[in-house]
Parts: sequence; C-alpha cells; structure tokens
Amino acid sequence: MKEDTIPYLHRDISWLSFNYRVLQEAMDPSVPLFEQIKFLAIYSSNSNEFFRVRVANHRNLLRVGKKTKRQLEFEPKQLMNSILDIVNQQQEEFSNIFENRIIPELRKYNIYLLRRTDLNKNQVDFVENYFQDKLLPFVQPVLLKKQKIRPFLNNGALYLAVWLKDNTKHRVKDEYAVVKIPSDHLPRFVQLPSPEGRQYIIMLDDIVRHSLDWLFPGYDIEDSFSIKLTRDAELYIDDEFSGDLITKIKNSLNKRNVGPPSRFVYDRDMPENLLNVMIKNFHLAKYDMIPEGRYHNNFDFFSFPDFGHDHLKNAPLEPLAYTPLENASDIFKEIRRQDHMIHLPYHSYDSVVKFFDIASKDPDVTHIKIILYRVGSKSKVMESLINAVKAGKIVSAFIEVKARFDEEENLKWGEKLEKAGIKVYYSFPGLKVHSKLAIVRRIENQIPKTYAYLSTGNFNEGTAKVYSDVGLFTADERLTGEATKVFSVLELKKSHNQTFKHLLVGQFNLREKLGEFIDREIDNALKGKPAAITLKMNSLQDQEMIEKLYEADQAGVSINMIIRGICSFVPDIKGFSENTKIISIVDRFLEHSRIFIFHNSGNQDIYCSSADWMVRNLSYRIETTFPLYDEDIRQQILDYIDIQLQDNVKARIIDSEGQNLYKSTINEMAIRSQEEMYYYLKRRLGDV
Repeated sequence: MKEDTIPYLHRDISWLSFNYRVLQEAMDPSVPLFEQIKFLAIYSSNSNEFFRVRVANHRNLLRVGKKTKRQLEFEPKQLMNSILDIVNQQQEEFSNIFENRIIPELRKYNIYLLRRTDLNKNQVDFVENYFQDKLLPFVQPVLLKKQKIRPFLNNGALYLAVWLKDNTKHRVKDEYAVVKIPSDHLPRFVQLPSPEGRQYIIMLDDIVRHSLDWLFPGYDIEDSFSIKLTRDAELYIDDEFSGDLITKIKNSLNKRNVGPPSRFVYDRDMPENLLNVMIKNFHLAKYDMIPEGRYHNNFDFFSFPDFGHDHLKNAPLEPLAYTPLENASDIFKEIRRQDHMIHLPYHSYDSVVKFFDIASKDPDVTHIKIILYRVGSKSKVMESLINAVKAGKIVSAFIEVKARFDEEENLKWGEKLEKAGIKVYYSFPGLKVHSKLAIVRRIENQIPKTYAYLSTGNFNEGTAKVYSDVGLFTADERLTGEATKVFSVLELKKSHNQTFKHLLVGQFNLREKLGEFIDREIDNALKGKPAAITLKMNSLQDQEMIEKLYEADQAGVSINMIIRGICSFVPDIKGFSENTKIISIVDRFLEHSRIFIFHNSGNQDIYCSSADWMVRNLSYRIETTFPLYDEDIRQQILDYIDIQLQDNVKARIIDSEGQNLYKSTINEMAIRSQEEMYYYLKRRLGDV
C-alpha cells in the first residue's frame, strides 16, 4: 500500500495476484488435465509480457534521479524487491505443479515426458538422428572467452549454458559455452518411438543436451542448464505529442528485440561458478536474475500434444447462433425494429461478420466507418471493408498503432486497407483510441439512416472465441448520432465543439459523468434511500475513482465489484471499505466486458464500456461507454451480473490479504457462471 492514509495496492502487486489466480487453475483438480497445462502456458505468457513491459519500466525508474523519485507514489527499489519475491515464490510453485502434479497425472494416461537419461537405445538413435537432420543448422554453439567472445542473446530465445572441461594436451581446464535451443524453428515437444498403448515425448531442450558432445569435441561436458534473456519491450512513445508517430513506431519496433535486459531466467539448480560466468559475460545485475525450473518459455505448453484425449479437455460449448440477426432476411430492418445484443463467446461472432458483409454489398449503404485496436492476422470483417470499397462505398478506418504487441499487425492492415482505397486514420501522438465502435450509413426512402455496433471487445474473430464481451447493434438515433460524433473527432480532429449526452466518451465526459453517478449514490445513501453500485471490469487502478468509491462505501452505498485483473482498491479496511465485496472470476473464457450499474433510486443506469477504471483509460484514451435503453437487453445484463455474483466455483474473493480464496460452496449448489451464462442464453434462444 501507499504510505499515506488512503488504502491503495500498487497495480503490479495486484497484477501478480491476478496471475496467481491463473496459476491456481493449473492446480485445480476439477480442471481437465490438458486445460491445466494450458493455464501453465497462460501464466508463463502473462509473466513474459509483465517483465518485458512493467518490470522493464521499473528498472528504468531505479536509475532516475532523486528529484524524479520524489515525484513517484512508490519507492522503485522496494517495489522491485516485492515483485521479485512474489515472482520467485510463484515460480517455485509453478515448478512444483509441473513436476509433482502434471507429469505424474500424464503418466496415468500413458503419456511420458522423458529426459535424456530415460531413453532406451532405439530412442537414443532417434534423438541423435533428429539432431543431425533438423537441429544442427540452428544450435549456434559459442565458447565464452571472457571479454573476447560474448554472443548476443536474442530476446526470449532459449539457450543452454554449458560447463565444459578441456581435456586436450593432458590439461583439465574449465570452459563455458552457450548453445541455442531452436524452439523458434522446431516443435518444443518431440514424439519419440513408443510401444503400442504408450506415448513418449522429449523436449527439444533435452535433445540439444544429449547432443552436446558432438558440438564440443575435445571437451568433457560437466553439465548444462537452460537460460533465457527477456528484453525491454516498451516503446516509450505514449507521451510524445509531436512528430511523425507512424515512423517512430516502425523504428521502435526494430529496437524491441535488442533492448536492454528486463530479466535473465536461469535454472535454479545452476551451480554458482556457471551462474557467475553468465553474470559477467552478459553484464547482468541483481534485479535481472529470475530463478526458474529446468525449462523456460513455458508458454510453449500451448502446443503440448494431446494424442486425441479429448476427454481431458473442457467439454465443448459450441457458440450459439444469434438467430434474430444471423437468420434475418433483412438485418437492417431487424436492427431498426429493436436493439440487439450478442454475448461473446457464448454467441457466435457471425452476426458481426454478417453485418459488415451485408453492408459491403447493399447498394443503399454509402459509408462504413470502424475503429480498429487489435485485429487478427485473418479477418472476414477486413475483407468486407475491402469489398465495400470495390462496390463504390466510402470506407474509413481508424487504426490504433500503439496497441502494444499488435503494432506491427495493425500497421500491416493499415497499409493493406490503404492500398484497397480505404481512408485510413492513425493514432494521435500522446493519445490512444481504445473505443470499439463501427457505424454504417444507409439511404432509406431518400433519408440517411445510421446503424451502429458498439462493443466492449475488439473486431477480432480470434479473441471473440475466448474473450467474454458484449456487443450492441442499434439504430437508436440517440446512440448512432453520438457514435458519428466520435468519428468526427477522430477524422476531423474537431473536438472543441463536441458534446455528448448519451455516450460517455474518454477525453470528453467519461470521468466526470462516472464521478457524478457515484456522487448521486452517495447523496441517496446519506438521505437514507437505497443506494448501490455494481461494477464489472478488467482493472481498477485510478486513485481518484478509488477514493470516490471509498467515500461511497462509508456513506452506506452497497458496492459489488467483479474485477478480473488489477484491483488497487483494498476491501475489508475499517473506515474505508466495509460495505464493498469484490470477486474475480478466472475460468475457461477470459472475462473482458466492462459493465457499470448505478441504482439511481431504482431507475438503474446501465452502461457497457471499452474502458477500465485506470488512469490511462479515463484520462489519456478515447473510450466509448454506452447506455442500454432496451428493456430486454437491460434485463439480460442484470441477469448476467447476477449469475456472475453467484459464482461459487471459479470466483475468488479479493480481500485485503491477497489470499485469492475460492468462494465456499458448503451447503450451496455449485454455480459456475460461465457455464450458467451459456445455458441461460441457450434457453433464451429456445434451444432447450
């Protein structure tokens, strides 16, 4: 917490608690085995990005002057020590899960992960041939010669640090080397010759280990240990307010993989002499060092072979066809008739795909506008935009090129769309555009009519299968008119004269209106009226909003929150947060929707949003928060939130101690909210 009087948990400590909730799924015996392995991969992938971005930033803060440090709300060295302590503890638990739970459990199903010492002669022959045929061109062995030879370690690449003894000319001398494990070229898991009924696997790391004698003739191999260097991935351009932003981003992307170290991962069993050689050769410091188990880059577990054991995975929940739109003979007529909401990934994404496909072909459609934040490498929506231009429509796309780790993909799409004739607008310097919004203009009876799709998730057909989001199709002029204003801001940069009455838009009225809604609940509570706030989001970090929620709590407002990730609000603190309950749900789908509900004396205000309550979202981004006016859709959202609040299978209690305890199911029927929501929507469609 901060050292002032307001309880506040640093965002990165809270994030580590969230990632531990991911790790909990890998040790939950009710989770199918291959899903447990997948959660190990998710945990590892999350950690990798955390170090490349967040920890890299903190390392830079360690080097700033005293004057700058005094302006910070935390002590960088103390925070770094806390982060490393937590990470080291979690990594030990990760290793224990893998070695003592996952591997023994795999054996029950006759799947054996072997090490080089476990191989029989037939398997040894296979490994040696595999190395000669496929690995030899990629392993890049390099002897370390003090300051004379120091190889460059590629970002995130796997290597073996090798301890050798030179046995030539009757001398025995310690030597050291590094060898690349080419997991960027070859599968990490290699299937070995196996008897019928069994499956033997070896990791690429151990094939390289087995073959070290061939790489270093004249040396005795004492031992080898895996290492990995993660490099700083931050672009440091978010606060630039001038210059050619696109050029700067392209130049920065080239530097991303050659940045300074943000962590050096090594096998915790590595002997001190070998570790010291690594430290000296690669100029590593105390805060670089992260001990892990025998294997690194465990996000490769995403590709762990399943050998057809579908019963060791989650039972499929096939996306439900949202028939009112997917089967509509006239999708625009149906949206004019009433608003429609899809709940992803429970509903199919086909409604969105059809919306753009029909718009691209409809002769009455004149304009299509869309905001793109993260787009998959393959996209039917993008194909429809290109087809629309070919059909003579005016199409414009705003592309946010500062979407971290998707910058390169977004730039590629920008260039492709521009070549097709689409008007492409790019990021503002110093400002991100995070809205999830599209509009279609159509001429009906010689009068322009606008249709809008507003969502909490990106236009990404891949993530739509695994991210829990909501999307609203509407022809309500209160919403479509203001959605059009958002595009005017982005395309014409005419922001000074834009006002919003219905949408809450970042940079305009978002922070102000949220504060007003909380103040209204506070006022009602102080007057003895019912007052309540229900919030669902990914992250809650903004200090101003947290202080406002503490004020509401103490005024007697009942507060329920569902926070997936970062939560800097601290519950259960006397005098601050005694009336607030917070849960976090981590399950098979990633909870991504943002929903804000304010009681308003029974006339509830219900909003869905692209924005979390973080400083960056409320102060430095164009976000879109949209109200729900259709009574049926409002009830869907209220039911959805009620189902989530009842979850007692995958919900963890967020408390002041960071314990991540599961909600108790004693004397209660087990409710797993994601499965409950699927069948709730299925019943609504009349399928059961």
